[in-house]
Amino acid sequence: MNTRSTSIISADSSVPIISVRGVNKTYAGGFRALKNIELDIRRGEIFALLGPNGAGKTTLISIICGIVKASAGSIVADGHDIARDYRAARASIGLVPQELHTDAFESVWATITFSRGLFGKAPNPAYLEKVLRDLSLWDKRGEKIMALSGGMKRRVLIAKALSHEPTILFLDEPSAGVDVELRHDMWRMVRELREQGTTIILTTHYIEEAEDMADRIGVINKGELIVVEDKEVLMRKLGKKQLTLTLRQPMTAIPLGLNAWSLALADNGQALIYSFDTQKDETGIAELLRALGEHGIEFKDLRSSESSLEDIFVSLVHRPREVQV
Repeated sequence: MNTRSTSIISADSSVPIISVRGVNKTYAGGFRALKNIELDIRRGEIFALLGPNGAGKTTLISIICGIVKASAGSIVADGHDIARDYRAARASIGLVPQELHTDAFESVWATITFSRGLFGKAPNPAYLEKVLRDLSLWDKRGEKIMALSGGMKRRVLIAKALSHEPTILFLDEPSAGVDVELRHDMWRMVRELREQGTTIILTTHYIEEAEDMADRIGVINKGELIVVEDKEVLMRKLGKKQLTLTLRQPMTAIPLGLNAWSLALADNGQALIYSFDTQKDETGIAELLRALGEHGIEFKDLRSSESSLEDIFVSLVHRPREVQV
């Protein structure tokens, strides 16, 4: 078998490092896990793929990594077609899966050394030592994996994924079930890898991490990619600001004369919440306060807040499909 790689595209930074075209996945029982996925991931970015359980995140990652075969469509990873040039494409990818799959009877050092060799990389003890030190695993290098804690096993998976110096790193729910210390170590390493040019694709249930780390956000729901956008643009487009007024006297209903504003009662009528669009030039707050005075509604405190990425995510996955952006 000819295993020589054939590059489809150059390493031009303007060319997506991953290009997904028309990818579908239907399982034997008829369940359609992915529906016509179109996605470009930019070289050197941190891309967060968000979605509820069962949305298709892991299926999409597994197809890009060549673990699962797509029913239709094509994928190019770092210039190589994932189907026609599997070895070269897979050599560009490091994957940290959700599940803790390791060879329990091997030592940490043997595991990552073997993993590097699987991808045809020449030995590089200095590089592997750096990876283990960055993950606080150097002191554990001689221990068998079966003797490690769950958090340490997770660190080994990350070390394995990095052992062959991939240009693309997938982190599938890497924070699930790990301690705060590992989470901090991991995100520090992710930032360093991005600075060195590695492209990071992550899925996470900790949406605040995506908000903090990601350059772009993709949201997948019921097998469909419903939005892909720069994080800041997404939050400007879909974010809302809220003004919460704590009332001097509780209200049972909002007067009809205030219908021009997007108002809602909260805290058993003790608070009035006004939601407004962050993109509009006029907030309408001054007019609202005047209208409240005209209706004899007094307040003793007011505070403002802005939508988080989590708020936007929840609104997207619960919105009717036809009105999603």
